[in-house]
Amino acid sequence: MKRIILIVLVTCGYEAHCQELQISKIDTTQYFDFWVGKWKATYDEGNGVQQYGINTIDNILDGTVVRETFELDGGQNKGFKGTSISVYQPQLKRWKQAWADNQGGYFDFEGEFVGDKRIFKTQVFGRGDKRIQQRMVFYNIQHDSFTWDWELSSDGGKTWALSWRILYERME
Repeated sequence: MKRIILIVLVTCGYEAHCQELQISKIDTTQYFDFWVGKWKATYDEGNGVQQYGINTIDNILDGTVVRETFELDGGQNKGFKGTSISVYQPQLKRWKQAWADNQGGYFDFEGEFVGDKRIFKTQVFGRGDKRIQQRMVFYNIQHDSFTWDWELSSDGGKTWALSWRILYERME
């Protein structure tokens, strides 16, 4: 009987915790709070070899800004570093993110939410006859893990192609 009660309590606790991660049950200003922590970022370099990075996320400025510090530890891109700040703009009812890295990269993203996916995407810009847009998609969000995809569209966001997938596991 004790075993059944323990299973019920653990199951109910797990279900309640999973519900916390569902975007429909979270205040808009907290959509990216799941991300706060220190994460091991695992990815495939394209040659079947897995590489790793560390991504540290914290809240700053009285908890209103999410700050990211990303660094790749090995592989072809060893030494790549980047940082971002993400903020909810209540007057405009939107999330924004600015990213910069040590290779001169800079991106300005606007947030959107599709189901339980959290998405930051760039504005569409023209390159020849193509309408380029890029986005990052956070999904399969659990307390200790999630998946992050970098995607590219050359038709203004009608279709998307995967460029880079990172599997995140919480370290702290």
